Amino acid sequence: MSYLKKTVIGVSWVSGFRVSSRVITFFRIIVLARILSPSQFGLFGIATLVLAFLEILTETGINVFLVQQDDEIDHYIDNAWLISILRGTVIFFAILLLSPLIAMFFNSPHVVSLLQLISLVPLIRGFINPSIVKYQKNFHFQKEFYYRLVIFLFDSFVAVTLAVLTKDASSFVWGLVAGAILEVFLSFIFLHPRPHFTTNFTHVKRIIHSGKWVTLFGVFNFIAQKGDNIMVGRIMGTTSLGIYEMGYNLSTLPISEVSDVVNKVVFPIYVKIRNDYQRLRIAFFKIMLIVSSVVILFSTTIFLLPKEVIILFLGEKWLDVFPILKILAIYGLLRGILGTTASLFLSLKKQRYVAIMTFVRVITLMVLVYPFTMQWGLHGTSMSALLSVVAEVPIALYYIDKIFLKTNRHEKK
Repeated sequence: MSYLKKTVIGVSWVSGFRVSSRVITFFRIIVLARILSPSQFGLFGIATLVLAFLEILTETGINVFLVQQDDEIDHYIDNAWLISILRGTVIFFAILLLSPLIAMFFNSPHVVSLLQLISLVPLIRGFINPSIVKYQKNFHFQKEFYYRLVIFLFDSFVAVTLAVLTKDASSFVWGLVAGAILEVFLSFIFLHPRPHFTTNFTHVKRIIHSGKWVTLFGVFNFIAQKGDNIMVGRIMGTTSLGIYEMGYNLSTLPISEVSDVVNKVVFPIYVKIRNDYQRLRIAFFKIMLIVSSVVILFSTTIFLLPKEVIILFLGEKWLDVFPILKILAIYGLLRGILGTTASLFLSLKKQRYVAIMTFVRVITLMVLVYPFTMQWGLHGTSMSALLSVVAEVPIALYYIDKIFLKTNRHEKK
């Protein structure tokens, strides 16, 4: 089967899951937005911020490493599992120990119980069979579709059911816990080989060494994506955080999903063709053109009809999102297009390119977000996020040019 056909099939299945999951997500948001308050959304936002930050801070790049390998990966599975378990345990204890300090930072004592509950999620996820990466590496996206969809439906069912019954923000977290338990169970039933408690320090060292740039990218990317949320929660409170997060998700969710879908599929394909520079260049620019077309369509709709989009999906009580939605739509547009570069850089083992690009975005955001937020509120926060992505554009163009200048040299030879 040609790589073009594999790409089309892979994108179809991954898109199928993304579309299915996001349709479910939108309906879940619609239901929960009418049951829970912006403040409760804000509490959950704080809890997920903390979880996401610690997961990123301890990211080992295992999945990227395994996909990048040209040979069989079975001999890495045991050590990848051990690293994953240790990572989940570290995050679990870190959240438990830091939860009182985090509550003080956000001036929100009610978030402590949510943090203690959400600490179970990384602990449970640590036991997921690393062989799951074979779905992506071997282009088995149809199998992954059913695997992911079952987990997501179960997570959503638990969250919505408990929200209806309890009207409490903890329903979000119980959904995550339930989904994590089910994923561990399914990963050992359907994926092979199953890991065992054995250690090869050479393999462990190689995995960790390869993942250092992925870790840095993850940390920078988290700060770049969540630094504005943290500032809003710290300065303006949980209600403003809930409004900002809802606007952010509404404007970037469809766009980021398109980029994520394509990157997930083309990453292993780029790995396969990375030594054929001409083929790689053509493939990359075709993918960028396709993604850009779809992203522009989504962003334009949100930009031109922001009020209608809010009322349709969230209800009138969320109209406070309106003033920032146009800015965030442009932000999402640039993020979606720039996102296509990540799979190219990673396939060429240029993790540092992705890390440096994101570092530039972080520095720009950190310089602007506080004064902008203090001066113009959520409008200023949104502008600081947009300008941080604008600063990333020339860096991305420089690295793309650098890679394909190399392509030209190989062609001349």
